[in-house]
Amino acid sequence: MANPSNPLRRSRRDRMIAGVCGGLAEWLGWDPTLVRVLYVVVSILSAAFPGLLVYIIFWIVMPEAPG
Repeated sequence: MANPSNPLRRSRRDRMIAGVCGGLAEWLGWDPTLVRVLYVVVSILSAAFPGLLVYIIFWIVMPEAPG
C-alpha cells in the first residue's frame, strides 16, 4: 500500500485539476482513474463526506511534488 519513504504530495504528472487524486494514487500505488472514480462515488453516496471541501483542503495542505 502506502510507501513510507514516498511522502504524500500532489502529482505534477497525473492531474486533472490540482493533482490531489493523482498524488493519492501515486502514494497508494493505485491507478489514478480508480482513485478519482472512488472519490466521486464516495462523495456522491455519502452526505456526511463533503467531497469538494475535502478536495480543496487537500489542495491547500498537500505540497506539490518537486519538478
